[in-house]
Amino acid sequence: MLPVDGRQLENVKGEKGENVIVETEEERSRRLSTMAQRGQDRRAEETEEQRNRRLSDMAQRGKERRAEETEEQRNRRFAVMGQGSQRRRAEETDEQRNSRLAVMGQRSQQRRAEETEDKEIADCQPCYNMQENAV
Repeated sequence: MLPVDGRQLENVKGEKGENVIVETEEERSRRLSTMAQRGQDRRAEETEEQRNRRLSDMAQRGKERRAEETEEQRNRRFAVMGQGSQRRRAEETDEQRNSRLAVMGQRSQQRRAEETEDKEIADCQPCYNMQENAV
């Protein structure tokens, strides 16, 4: 007899005697794929207000988690992030690498242009204030 959702599951006794459900890699993959699709469908139907609320909630939970983590946990999180970056860079093609570096270069140029503009505005501010005071 199959469970309600149609997956063939097997009950096994775990280390402490509790029932553990085992699924095949194919079943797991199918289940995760279905979950991901449902999430995409929900996000596709949400309003901008709902989206903003969801993202705000996610950001808040992330802040709370980071505020509670120990120095050791923080270092481990950074190490895992670094390993992921190294693995992605090791697997990327020359075309992907060139594209990534081009985007980085464009962002850098934009930042420098914004910094220059901000500096020019800041440099002019004292002159503007003097003109206002003279009136």
